[in-house]
Amino acid sequence: MCPLRLECGPLFPKAEVMSAAPEIRPDQSVELLKALHILTRDGKLNQDSRRKLKQVYHLYNFIEPLLDEAFSTSADPVLVDHGAGKSYLGFILYDLFLKSRAKGKVIGIETRAELVKSSRALADKLGFGRMRFYDLSVEASITSDVLPDHVDIVTALHACNTATDDAIRFALAKQAQFIVLVPCCQAEVASILRKNKTASLSQTPLAELWRHPIHTREFGSLITNVLRCLLLEAHGYSLTVTELVGWEHSMKNELIIARRADAPRGNARERLVAILDQLNLNELSDRFNY
Repeated sequence: MCPLRLECGPLFPKAEVMSAAPEIRPDQSVELLKALHILTRDGKLNQDSRRKLKQVYHLYNFIEPLLDEAFSTSADPVLVDHGAGKSYLGFILYDLFLKSRAKGKVIGIETRAELVKSSRALADKLGFGRMRFYDLSVEASITSDVLPDHVDIVTALHACNTATDDAIRFALAKQAQFIVLVPCCQAEVASILRKNKTASLSQTPLAELWRHPIHTREFGSLITNVLRCLLLEAHGYSLTVTELVGWEHSMKNELIIARRADAPRGNARERLVAILDQLNLNELSDRFNY
């Protein structure tokens, strides 16, 4: 993946941009949207960027009340975007919510050093002084002294395959009040279902649910998120599971919002273990049962 390009064309007056792209919110930084390649150099949206902007704004509508709540309970709220990539979400959240406030931080965690470098440069250019970006593995992000012991919100937007699980591990370790996940490309469970398919077909008729390759992929994705939800419930989180945007905009559409309630669901862990056993997925016990 290429580093985020930072050069921007000349800034157009906001009125001109708004007439070309009425979807843009009035307080949104035009320079930021150009740097993120959501707006073209002449301040317009193409079909792909319009779809991306709609998804990010829709997710912002879910996260905004969580930020409001975090600001009411924390002296200096911290949001961590784990597996941040080019940090689209972090920049949008800072631009729309935090830049008008005197406190609050957004931290991006990403393992690709070139993306961390470009995000830092963009934050400096825009004067987003309470954004931080770190090139850290999940293990390092949990133990590193550059991060606080407690964070308020953890997000993971389209963090591919097991990167969503990394974000969950981080959030649990940091006792996050809220966790917001949009999982993507869950391949690990599907690969194990595929590997054990013959044995599973001989053990249970339920294996028909993933006998065909396309069903293996889709069932694997579904089960991955079910296991994640049970894990979060076992750790005392209450959940809202819904769709992010309409299916016409993205096939990776599931949105999981977890709120720390300190009231573990009594049978969540037992059901998680039973599913792993019944679906021949016991080799995933360490990932989903801690």
